[in-house]
Amino acid sequence: MQKRILDILQNTQKVIIGKERVTKLLLTALLADGHVLLEDVPGTGKTRLAKALAASLGIEFGRIQFTPDMLPADITGLHIYDRESGKFVLNKGPVFTNILLADEINRATPRTQAGLLECKERQVTIDGKTQKLEPPFFVVATENPVETAGTFPLPEAQMDRFLMKLSMGLPTREEEVQILDTYMTEDPLKKLTAVMDQETLERMQKEAMEVYVHPTVRGYLADLSAATRSSDQTVMGVSPRGTIALMRASRAWAYLEGRSFVTPDDVKAVAGPVMAHRVVLSYGQNRYADALRLIEEILNTVPAPTEDFSIA
Repeated sequence: MQKRILDILQNTQKVIIGKERVTKLLLTALLADGHVLLEDVPGTGKTRLAKALAASLGIEFGRIQFTPDMLPADITGLHIYDRESGKFVLNKGPVFTNILLADEINRATPRTQAGLLECKERQVTIDGKTQKLEPPFFVVATENPVETAGTFPLPEAQMDRFLMKLSMGLPTREEEVQILDTYMTEDPLKKLTAVMDQETLERMQKEAMEVYVHPTVRGYLADLSAATRSSDQTVMGVSPRGTIALMRASRAWAYLEGRSFVTPDDVKAVAGPVMAHRVVLSYGQNRYADALRLIEEILNTVPAPTEDFSIA
């Protein structure tokens, strides 16, 4: 599987230049069967990253451009009367896909955001009937951290449903020159071909969640979450669901690294993106950068175990 993982990363990097870690974290979330919130200014490649990943995996891609007047039915779909059959038939919404890009999610009203919240649980309710969303189902939601007019900040319950929160960041000068070179003639996304099929992806997801987590590492996960709750810098720390999310992400990261067991370094690699958006700071504005610094402080403070973490 290591060759397939490398193929996906290399294929995506034909479109997205210089964002190897973000790409790997996005793939980690996919293998952990979670969802991702991408927060960054417009034009940094959020949409293209999601499209490149879908094209590399050979699975369906759907997109929703959120606006304040959007209704939940615009996401999930609704039943429409068909004159020929004399019956109501389901007109499926854009959520019936594999990778869903929820663009500018914070522009939607809380009611519509709540509609997407159920979708993240891999089911939708349409006219009182529950419809299952076929796997794999992966939401990549985006939001602009700068604009506040006409936006509705995501509540804690929504944020907690995202396995990770990531930021693309602006490229360096060298990376931006490379981007210009890459896009000189033709959009590389148009030439991107799949390097994996859906069946292989689902098998990898299953294998990633079978990665062994030693009892001492599980204790380390619990200690990290407890540290966010007892910190004098927070009014709300990471919930037990967040601790489970950290374990799932650590397993997927270890799998990408080619190991059958999780080490503390795997936990540290994903702790920031998994935990920072789940804490509420006790001072000033709850900026994501401040939360990331707090998680880094906790990682440097909480002792990491040093045992043999492989299966006994």
